[in-house]
Amino acid sequence: MTSTAASTAYESPEWHPAFEEYCETIFELAEDDLDVIQARIADRLEISRPAVSEMIRRMQAEGLVEEGRGTIELTAKGHSLAETVVRRHRLAECFLTEILGLSWAEAHQEAGKWEHIISPSVEKAMTRVLEEPTTCPHGNPIPGSAYEAPDMVALDTLDVGRRFTVQRIPEELEFQPGMLEFLEEAKVTPGSAGTVTARSPDGTFTLDVEGGAVGLSDYATSRILVSAAD
Repeated sequence: MTSTAASTAYESPEWHPAFEEYCETIFELAEDDLDVIQARIADRLEISRPAVSEMIRRMQAEGLVEEGRGTIELTAKGHSLAETVVRRHRLAECFLTEILGLSWAEAHQEAGKWEHIISPSVEKAMTRVLEEPTTCPHGNPIPGSAYEAPDMVALDTLDVGRRFTVQRIPEELEFQPGMLEFLEEAKVTPGSAGTVTARSPDGTFTLDVEGGAVGLSDYATSRILVSAAD
C-alpha cells in the first residue's frame, strides 16, 4: 500500500482516547502472538480487570471488538482504528528520535500522547519528512507502509558462535521497566550486528554486540527477533 493510499485509508471518525488505547493494545498483543485476554489487557494498561471488562462491553456495543471463548478480537472497524493509532504512534517515535533526538524510552512515552492528536494532514507531513519509514525505531512495522518482513528468528534459538543482526524489539519488551533504556545503551538495536558468545544453564545469553559485551535474560532473548548469518 502506498503512503497516499494509507493516509486515506486510515482517516477515521474521532474516538475517545480510551477506545483508541484499547484497540491499540489488542492489536499489539495479537501482533506479538499473545492470546488477547482481559487479564493481559489489564496488565498492559495497568488497570483493574473489572474496568477492562466494562470497557470491553462498551467496545462490543460500538462494534469495535468481538469476544468468544475468553479471547478478544478486533472487528474490521476496530482493526482500522487500531492501525491508525499504531501507525501514528510509530511515526511519532521515528520523528521524536530521528528529528528531535529523544531517547527510545522518552520517545515511547511521548508517542503515547501524540498518537491521539496527530491529524491526517500532520501524519502525511511526518511521513514525507521522515522519507516514508517502514518501521519504528524498534523495528516494528508501521501499518500502511511498504514494510516487507525479513527472515527472522528469536535470538534464543541461536547457538553459541552464531552471528546475527538485530531486526525487531517487540512491543512486549517496550513495556518492561528499564528495558528500552538498557537495550539502546547496549546497542541491541535494529541493524546492529552481534555474536552469541555464551549461554548459561539459567537461560542467560552473553552477546558481543558492536564490540561490546551484553548479558540478556531468556525473557528478552526469547522475544528479540534477529536475522541469523549463514
